[in-house]
Amino acid sequence: MKQLTTEEHSRFSRHLSLAEIGESGQQKLKNAKVLVIGAGGLGSPLLIYLAAAGVGCIGIVDDDVVSLSNLQRQVLYTSSQVGQKKIEIAKQRLQDLYPEIEIHLFNTRLNADNAGELLAPYDVVVDCSDNFATRQLLGRETQQLNKPLAFASVMNYEGQVTVFNFNDGPSFSDLYPNVPKDGIYQSEDIGLVGVLPGIAGSLQANEVIKIIIGYGEVLSGRLLVFSLLENRFNLFSI
Repeated sequence: MKQLTTEEHSRFSRHLSLAEIGESGQQKLKNAKVLVIGAGGLGSPLLIYLAAAGVGCIGIVDDDVVSLSNLQRQVLYTSSQVGQKKIEIAKQRLQDLYPEIEIHLFNTRLNADNAGELLAPYDVVVDCSDNFATRQLLGRETQQLNKPLAFASVMNYEGQVTVFNFNDGPSFSDLYPNVPKDGIYQSEDIGLVGVLPGIAGSLQANEVIKIIIGYGEVLSGRLLVFSLLENRFNLFSI
C-alpha cells in the first residue's frame, strides 16, 4: 500500500483529524481506483471532490467536447474551453488540484464491447451518464463483475442517488427492471436547474468515499430522492 507523503499529511490534515478516516482511511483513498462514466453535470463536481479527497487513481470515460450550453451546470469548464475535449480539460484540472493523482482517459462511449475491459481494473464505478441505455449497461456489467456502482440521475428540480452491488445489496435491475414505458429520453430534451447535478454529484462523491474507507451508512438498498423546489429529501427502500 502506498504511504502518505509529508505534503499529503498537510494537504489532508482535516481528513486525518476525523476518527472515521484518519491516516488508514486516507491511505485507502490514495490506493483506490475509481472509474467515472461521464464528465458532465454530475461528473464535474464528483471529479473535483474525489481528487480533492485524495483518491489516487481516477479513470474518466467521455468522448464529448465542451459546448456553451454545458457551462450552466458543468463547473469543470470555462467559456474559453468551448470546443475542447472534456476529458483533457478534466485531467489538467484534477492534476492542478492534486498533483499526485493518476488519471486514465478514455475518449470513447461505453458500449457492450468495451464495458468489461474498461471496468475490470477499478474498485468502484460511478454512473454520471445522461441516458438510460448507458445506465442499464453499467448496471448489468457492474453486477456481473460484482463492483459497487454509485448511481445518480437528475431531471428538472429533482435528483436520485443510490449505490448498487454493495455487500450483496440490490442491483440496478432491482430498481429498474425494464426500459421506461415513455422511452429513453436524452438530456437535451429536459430542463435542469444548474445546481441540481452539483448537489447530486457531490452526494455521489460522498458515497464513493464511504465505500472506499468503510465508514458510515452507504446508500445500499435505499434510494435518496430529493426536490430542490420543496427542499425535501426522502429515503425509500429498494
